[in-house]
Amino acid sequence: MKPALQGLFPDELRDVCTGAGFPAFRAKQLWQWLQGRHALSWDAMANLPRAFRDALDAGWTPAPLRPLREAGDPGGTRKWLLGLDDGESIETVLIPARDRKTVCVSTQVGCKMACAFCASGKGGWVRNLGAGEIVAQVHHVAALSGGRPNNVVFMGMGEPFDNYDAVLRAVRLLNHPGGLAIGARKITLSTSGLVPGIRRLATEGLQVELSVSLHAPDPERRRRLMPVEGRWPMDELLAACREYTAVTKRIVTFEYTLVRGFNDSADDAAQLAARLRGFPCRVNAIPLSPVAEFDGEAPSRETCHAFLDALLRHGIEGTLRESKGKGVSAACGQLRRGSMRENPPSTIMPSSGA
Repeated sequence: MKPALQGLFPDELRDVCTGAGFPAFRAKQLWQWLQGRHALSWDAMANLPRAFRDALDAGWTPAPLRPLREAGDPGGTRKWLLGLDDGESIETVLIPARDRKTVCVSTQVGCKMACAFCASGKGGWVRNLGAGEIVAQVHHVAALSGGRPNNVVFMGMGEPFDNYDAVLRAVRLLNHPGGLAIGARKITLSTSGLVPGIRRLATEGLQVELSVSLHAPDPERRRRLMPVEGRWPMDELLAACREYTAVTKRIVTFEYTLVRGFNDSADDAAQLAARLRGFPCRVNAIPLSPVAEFDGEAPSRETCHAFLDALLRHGIEGTLRESKGKGVSAACGQLRRGSMRENPPSTIMPSSGA
């Protein structure tokens, strides 16, 4: 597999160009094509000499992903199955709203976390994505949807903090003022609760949003949903979140999937509020998205709102997050890995190239 050029900063591109025997100014042109104009093929870079493109092609690629399949409506949530050079594939989602376009990116092929209600880990973990493969997902969506996104959430396949270095490099590339220039506060990193990652993020000096999956009001029930509870228990996780807010002055958002009859009562909300009281945070309550391997159902809307009302009475701000894209299996917890064996060449979509 050739590494993706989308994973390099301008100074690194300059070293690649001069190392191949070409003038340093070619790096600026290359950066503009890759990060400014969403070029996804060598042919799209019309003002670069063929000899230059051929030389770089020997060791690098501007096309680490290939669109295999698209689902959804042009004006609504859309999901792309993107093929990788090793024959695996990932899923990436565009979630439009009235005033923003949000891209949900994957960070791994599969996932190790094995959360009970999440499809991403059902087929196991294969490998981490490189920073270029992560950034290229955003450029693919921009090219295929005809517009620059202004929000990126690291909530697709994989655990971002299990691929920390590549994810942080991707964040800095997406935030770079000479590229997509997506504001740090428009970028959300989501974790199932990897405490070392939360502590590292606190030292990065980035104003990104942090989202932590909790999904239960007590350790016993959380362990039934999330095996990560056995490694980093809830008390240790919440202590790390308190430290994070103290250092960064940023609010932590806790994701809480509501499962009928399991964690959705007013008493559950009161218990959750007691654990979260005392530091700045909010709760995103998410009705369960259906997954074939998990025997659970979403609560009624009345139950969801009663849960939020109980949270508020106990001093914790909460919102009901309607997961978009359930009709195309693009909602929270529904993304899956695939392989070229499952998606033969006849299903490959034509690429826009830029």
